[in-house]
Amino acid sequence: MGGINPKVMVHRLNVNPSMRPVKQKKRTFGNERSRAIKEEVGKLLKINYIRPVQYPEWLANVVLVPKANGKWRMCVDFTDLNKACPKDSYPLPRIDALIDSTSGCELMSFLDAFQGYNQIRLADEDQEKTSFVTDQGTFCYNVMPFGLKNAGATYQRLVNNMFREQIGKTWKCTLTTCWSRVRERGPHSRFTSLL
Repeated sequence: MGGINPKVMVHRLNVNPSMRPVKQKKRTFGNERSRAIKEEVGKLLKINYIRPVQYPEWLANVVLVPKANGKWRMCVDFTDLNKACPKDSYPLPRIDALIDSTSGCELMSFLDAFQGYNQIRLADEDQEKTSFVTDQGTFCYNVMPFGLKNAGATYQRLVNNMFREQIGKTWKCTLTTCWSRVRERGPHSRFTSLL
């Protein structure tokens, strides 16, 4: 499995030890949704984003959200786990300020990170806390999934550290998107050449 070197960044849950683990009762789904879950679990296992787990203390359900194309997106309901985690107060950029900063720019390029959250490993000691149940069994994440309380803060911290030399000059970064905004064409080619 590729992704960000764990020496650079890992996601830690910092679960409050006084909180009791919660095991959600398994939900049932109709045939169409069950097939979508089975397919997604197969994909995640194949790319090593998840692994089978036995005797998890925390256990969550999957939730299916309809996509615009009529298919289903599988998510995990980490509501109970998130309640047991303190908020990471790392600052996220204000979208309105970022939009205002583009005024008067001649060129802009946008870069969207592919499966950005999943490029960050979950700390070994926290992986089983992300356990979820399906008809195929119980699994946990090896990588940082969407839906965890502080995933956005961890990702923003990584992006800010990786691009700290460029951010604020001609670059702006927010969660999974970075962009260059320039008032003239010269600096724009320097931005794209860094990629």
